[in-house]
Amino acid sequence: MPSIGRLLRSFRLGGATSALLLAVALCGGVGSVQALAPSPGIASEVSIGQLPAEARRTQQLIRDGGPFPYSKDGTVFGNRERLLPRAPRGYYREYTVPTPGSRDRGARRIVCGGQRPVAPDACYYSDDHYASFRLIAQ
Repeated sequence: MPSIGRLLRSFRLGGATSALLLAVALCGGVGSVQALAPSPGIASEVSIGQLPAEARRTQQLIRDGGPFPYSKDGTVFGNRERLLPRAPRGYYREYTVPTPGSRDRGARRIVCGGQRPVAPDACYYSDDHYASFRLIAQ
């Protein structure tokens, strides 16, 4: 019987895919993968105090229920990038974090998830227009 490593090489799978398949094999099946694989777009955690001042102000506006400076603030975030944990449509909402010197909304956002927008279950900060996220520690 071929080794798992030889089998994976025979399919010419990339390193990340090979690692995931190996984790599934070692942990007893697909049901174990969710506990092993964090969302790929959550790079780290950040405290509110570590956020830029504009992000702290946006976070407070979220908790206060507004008013928000941009019409897109509070709209549904579709998580099309699939970087945040999976959730039903409508769970996530996006908010603009103003960027000093930017003529438009800029690239910084806070995305919060939960049933009540003023009391979200979790919020994530992105400073690169959804290419990556950091969990905001509550």
